[in-house]
Amino acid sequence: MSGTTEFIPPRRWRATTAALLFALVLATDQATKVVVRAAVRAGFVARDLIPGVVELRFAANTGAAFSLGEGFGWAFVLLAVAVTCFCAWYLRRAPLISKLEVVGLALVAAGAVGNAVDRAVFGYVTDFIATQFIDFPIFNIADIGITCGAAIAFIGFVFSPANKVDATAELDRRDAEARERRAARRGRREGR
Repeated sequence: MSGTTEFIPPRRWRATTAALLFALVLATDQATKVVVRAAVRAGFVARDLIPGVVELRFAANTGAAFSLGEGFGWAFVLLAVAVTCFCAWYLRRAPLISKLEVVGLALVAAGAVGNAVDRAVFGYVTDFIATQFIDFPIFNIADIGITCGAAIAFIGFVFSPANKVDATAELDRRDAEARERRAARRGRREGR
């Protein structure tokens, strides 16, 4: 922690927070999908959740967002794996990161995995939240995680402590490290 009130999350905090959020969103997504699929088997078609605003309506989405890319389910599973690996790598390796980046990337990864599980197991994504006040594609909890997570991570990146680094000092530090590496190599060669 710096001398200011700004909190720069250490790696342990990043890992713990990201893992908890990931597990919570993934569990919520999968639980709601199990309930919806069971209701559909019992004859469920649609039901108002908030009349005139949101209804529950099942849709088997074989594509990606907005049903684009139908027939490429396994490609989306591989993309979800890549996105999740990138999020984990970034959270571990970024020297400075904001809390919002941690939260956002955890939500994105959970949403990607949630939809990938559906694609791998069922061949489609279980969508069930439909807006009534606007013509918008049906979506699910994982989609909310991906969309909100991307927005939160972007905002976090814009205001990240990494963006507050003094560029001149950082370049001077890197130059000094490069000089030290060159001197060490020179010393090893001369010592032979």
